[in-house]
Amino acid sequence: MEVIGFNETERLMLSSIFGLAARRDPSFVQRPADAQRPPDLYLVDADSEPVMAEYLALRTRRPTPAVLIGASDHRTGLPLLARPMQWARVLQSLESAIQDFEGESTAGATALDHEKTMLLLRTTSELGNKTPGPGTGNRAPAGVPAKPAQARRAWPARAPADSVLVVDDNATVRHFMQARLAPYGFNVDFAESGEQAVGLTGTTEYTCVFLDVILPGIDGYQVCKLIKGNKQAVKRTAVVMLTSRTSPFDRLRGSLSGCDAYLTKPVDENLLLEVIAKFLPSARAGA
Repeated sequence: MEVIGFNETERLMLSSIFGLAARRDPSFVQRPADAQRPPDLYLVDADSEPVMAEYLALRTRRPTPAVLIGASDHRTGLPLLARPMQWARVLQSLESAIQDFEGESTAGATALDHEKTMLLLRTTSELGNKTPGPGTGNRAPAGVPAKPAQARRAWPARAPADSVLVVDDNATVRHFMQARLAPYGFNVDFAESGEQAVGLTGTTEYTCVFLDVILPGIDGYQVCKLIKGNKQAVKRTAVVMLTSRTSPFDRLRGSLSGCDAYLTKPVDENLLLEVIAKFLPSARAGA
């Protein structure tokens, strides 16, 4: 991230905003002025003509997403936020700029507002109460017996320290995670889509959710936002992104969606063990 322009007070505020994001994900940093590597994203003071001229010159040499702060977007079509800046809007705009730049953003993939989130949670929570079968979130990976329907009860159904949800549409990954989690004796559920994951988290309080990004239906970033938007779960449920997406953009999006850790595939087993020890108390007790 590179900041162009702004007065001293605004820069202090922006440093605080970026510090918050960096605590979630250390890979997200404000680019030092003397850095050799070009930035992945710009934040530009659009009310300053010289600053806009500087950015537009940079843009002609290397297409890079940007968010403008000011009264006009100068006919660039770039995301524009009015002053005074609000940290939540700044972070959301940065995430949206990244999505648009990667060509992934669609009308249905924007962040859901509170009412839509509650509606989705109410609707999909019914999935968690259905008998496991094809297309439900309770289905274990191929070769792993599914849990009987009577084991599913209203939240909280199990000891929080022992509950894990793995969300991935790839059977190989589900097998891998089943094998790595089995020695700890956790109660493990599996989901193959974003909607199934939201349904299960609406009825069961999980200690940790291992979450792929690319899923059928809503993606992992939106699932993470929905989980973290639940006041009951936000402090009790850790969300670990487990994905093949390794770019700084993706790590930033994971951070902004609220994930607690970001692991990339193929999974480094030492890092996986560290995450298990950090977020699952019963694993520490067993050790």
